[in-house]
Amino acid sequence: MSISFDHMTIAAKDREASAQFFIELAEAHSVEASGPFATVQLDDGVMLQFAESSVDFPPQHYAFLVDDELLDRILARITDRGLEHWADPQLTQPGQTNDEGGGRGVYLMDPAGHYVEFTTRPNR
Repeated sequence: MSISFDHMTIAAKDREASAQFFIELAEAHSVEASGPFATVQLDDGVMLQFAESSVDFPPQHYAFLVDDELLDRILARITDRGLEHWADPQLTQPGQTNDEGGGRGVYLMDPAGHYVEFTTRPNR
């Protein structure tokens, strides 16, 4: 069997809010809760398990590859909700998207303060 990615546990301040962020914004699928996790599944089968942490945690960066149509829907939801977003990971180009590598991308913060990137081209 070859290797593939199955799941990741992501530290959250409010596990339900973090899971709902991905369900509503990125069209992830809710999965029945298991233990201390609020879990969502991406279309490729990868699961994100959100767990509340009793300690402060540093922000992480999570990048998701999406097609142009999904990115358009995500950008519409970002705009409709008035969410801050940026074209760059340094957060110096507010309210913009980028066209790096021939694709498009956007950065924003999730409810736990993690950096989330949606891009239409792999970052290589």
